Amino acid sequence: MSQGVIHDIRGFQIFDSRGWPSLAVEVTLDSGASALAQVPAGASTGSHEAREMRDGTAEFSGRGVTRAINLIKEVIRPRLYGYPINQQGELDRLLIALDGTLDKSRLGANTILGVSLALSHAAAQWLKIPLYQYWQARTMVLPTPQFNVINGGMHSDSGIPVQEFLLIPGGASSFAEAMRMGTEVYHALKARLQDGGYRTAVGDEGGFAPQIREIDEVFQLLLQSIEDAGLRPGLDLAMGIDVAANSLREGSRYHWTSSVQLESDQLVDHYAEWLRQYPVISLEDGLAEDDWAGWAYLTQRLGQQCQIVGDDIFVTHPKLVSRGIHDQSANAVLIKLNQIGTVTETKEVVAMAMDAGWNTVVSHRSGETSDFSLADLAVAVGARQVKSGAPARGERLAKYNRLLLIEAHDSRLPYAGWSWGKVGADD
Repeated sequence: MSQGVIHDIRGFQIFDSRGWPSLAVEVTLDSGASALAQVPAGASTGSHEAREMRDGTAEFSGRGVTRAINLIKEVIRPRLYGYPINQQGELDRLLIALDGTLDKSRLGANTILGVSLALSHAAAQWLKIPLYQYWQARTMVLPTPQFNVINGGMHSDSGIPVQEFLLIPGGASSFAEAMRMGTEVYHALKARLQDGGYRTAVGDEGGFAPQIREIDEVFQLLLQSIEDAGLRPGLDLAMGIDVAANSLREGSRYHWTSSVQLESDQLVDHYAEWLRQYPVISLEDGLAEDDWAGWAYLTQRLGQQCQIVGDDIFVTHPKLVSRGIHDQSANAVLIKLNQIGTVTETKEVVAMAMDAGWNTVVSHRSGETSDFSLADLAVAVGARQVKSGAPARGERLAKYNRLLLIEAHDSRLPYAGWSWGKVGADD
C-alpha cells in the first residue's frame, strides 16, 4: 500500500500563452500516481519579484528552461526523494533552504514554484480531496472575478497607456451568474467596437486592443456595453483599472503620452476625476513601485472611495506588504504565486494582508498556461477577488471554468459579490 511518499520529480519545457518556453513539473508517488503543475510568466513585472531561472542562450531568445529542468533533476529531486507528500510547509521550507538566496536566484522562482505546486496537486490527489480543500486556510468563498476586457500598456499595441480596463460583476448572485454577466458585456463590447470601426483583435490577456487614445472614450464604451447587455453600471457591474504605472515612470515623472508628463499628485488628480465620473471601484498600480510617498498620498486621498491595489510595489513579498501596511500605502494587495515562489509563502502573505484588513486579489500572469491552481488558491485562502483576464482564451478560461466547477460541486461555498466593497471589511 502506498505511503504517500515522493518517488520522482521531473521538469519539462512547455510553452505559455505568449509562445515562450515555460516549465511543467511532474511529481510521482510511490504508488505510481503522478500530478503535474505548470508555471506562468509575467510581462509587466516588479523589480523585486523573485527571479526566474532561464537558460540565457541563443535559443528562444534566452528564455529556455533547460537549466531549471536540470536543477530539478540534480538538486531538488535527490533532496525531496522519500519525503511524505502531505507536508507542504516542510517541503516548501526545504525548497527555500536549498535555494538559499533572498530572491530565489539560485534555483529560480519558476523552478521552485513548479515543484511546490506539483507537490500540492500530488498531495490532494493522494488524500482524494480537491486542491482547494487541501490548501484551505480560512473561511472559503467563491471570488468575484475581475475581467480584463480592454488591454493596453505592455499587454497590447493599442497605444492606450492604462494596461487593463476591468469589469467586476459584484452584483451577481453566484459565480455562474458573474460569468454570464461578464461574457454578455464582453460580446456587447465587441459589437460596439465593430460598429465603431475599431479593431477587435485581443491582447495577451484576452481583452480587446482597439487603438483608442482617449481614456474617457474607453470608459464610455464600457458603460454603453454594460447597458447594451441589459445590466446596470455600478450596481450589477462596476469597473476597475490597472495602470501598471511602472511602465510610464521616467525619472520623477509619469509619461502619460509622448507630450504629457505628470507628477504623482497630478496623476492622482486624473484618477480622482475618473472616480467622480465613472463607477470605478478598484485602482491597481496607479503609481510606480518606488513612489512610496505617492502611494501614501493616493491611498489617503482616494482609499475611502475605491480599492487601492498594489502589485509591483509589493510583489507578494512579506517585507514589502508589511511596509505597505505600516505606511498605509494601499488597502489591497495583488497575489501572484510566481512573484514569491512557493505556495506556503503565498498563503502567509495573504494572511498578513487579511489580518490588516486589506483586500486580496489572486491573479494570473500575462504569460499563462492551462494550469488552474490559482482558482483553487483563491477559494482556499478566502480571497474575495480573482483576476484571470477576459472571459476568452483557453488559458484564461481554465481558471474561470475551474471556479464554475468548484461552485457546481460544492454548494456550501458562497459567492463573494460586493462583500469586499467596504474597504477593510471583516473577514
